Amino acid sequence: MATDGTTPGSREQQVKGLSPTSVKVPWALAALSLIAGALLDLTAPQPYMGLPLLAASPMIAGAMLSLRATVVFGGLACVASVTLDYHHTRPLSANFVDLAVVALIGVLAVLVNRLMERQGRDLAVARDVAEALQRAVLPDPPTHAGHLAVAAGYTAAETEARIGGDLFAVQDTPFGVRMMIGDVRGKGLQAISSVSVTVGAFRQEAERASSLAELAHQLDEALSREAERSSREIAGEDFTTVVLAEVSPDGGVLRLVNRGHPAPYLLDGGRLLRLDPTVPQLPLGMRLAGPATPEDDAQVDVLRLPPTAMLLMITDGVTEARNRDGVFYDPCTSRLAGHRFTDPASLIDALTADVTRWTGGTRQDDMAILAIAGRNAEDTAA
Repeated sequence: MATDGTTPGSREQQVKGLSPTSVKVPWALAALSLIAGALLDLTAPQPYMGLPLLAASPMIAGAMLSLRATVVFGGLACVASVTLDYHHTRPLSANFVDLAVVALIGVLAVLVNRLMERQGRDLAVARDVAEALQRAVLPDPPTHAGHLAVAAGYTAAETEARIGGDLFAVQDTPFGVRMMIGDVRGKGLQAISSVSVTVGAFRQEAERASSLAELAHQLDEALSREAERSSREIAGEDFTTVVLAEVSPDGGVLRLVNRGHPAPYLLDGGRLLRLDPTVPQLPLGMRLAGPATPEDDAQVDVLRLPPTAMLLMITDGVTEARNRDGVFYDPCTSRLAGHRFTDPASLIDALTADVTRWTGGTRQDDMAILAIAGRNAEDTAA
């Protein structure tokens, strides 16, 4: 969670969300407006008055800079108005009117500055509360589950609300290590409610369900029951995409169920392989839940898991990340291919950095990543 380390000299950057470089821009705009207003008033044919540009200077400062800067530019605008009127020997009544107009706009600029600062503080508190709520619902998984090393990463989109619908969970069960990564449609408290239900149902049913197909059915039913209790019509509107994975107790077999989610990847020997589902399936929560059938077990993909391989599971914040030309990010053609990683955490760090490089630092959606590796994979990479 972000901490409040605001200092007086950095308020423009932290409250207004500006970088140190971009803080110089509003300073330049406010100063340029003041100077341009004064020069035009001095050089333009009379009776032109540069009053609008003079008055714009404190308003720019009020909207984009600190209170001190707003007061400074308001005072300078008032001094410039009186000085220019005196230079042009305008009547005393005109001087008072001009000064009153500039001073009034300066006061309004101060009020705007105070309102924006309060809004910035409220937004910062809301962001921290949302992030704390999300961490409570979605805690970090253990670093080891069974014989597997585990790592997870969550990067929020650059939006006003850090609360999102991405989810993941890892659990050691009698059937092997079971994992889930998913994405609830939408954001906000409704998304957090669906995340809580999905993760809670996974925690409970992963210990009981004899197969991944049955586990998927139990999650489906849990979401449908929650929708009925909350009187939400979710068919076609509210749904959750997930990938369920299971690594056998001996670590040699990987089972996957993909319910409308971006495919996971298998990284082995520097090769990155996308594990597309054999049979495409609908997301959870579309009111299609029912008793598990033998046909459902056929929808579980079973693969051999090499002892040196790492499994990478992602949300669409990775695959839908775009560069400045609108091209989507593809992990298979990224800088990850051809590299060997010492542990799952280093793989997640590399992927996050590469997506950030691809998008230029901007994101349209939250990004959750889950990676697991057997002990042999870590020993071989090391």
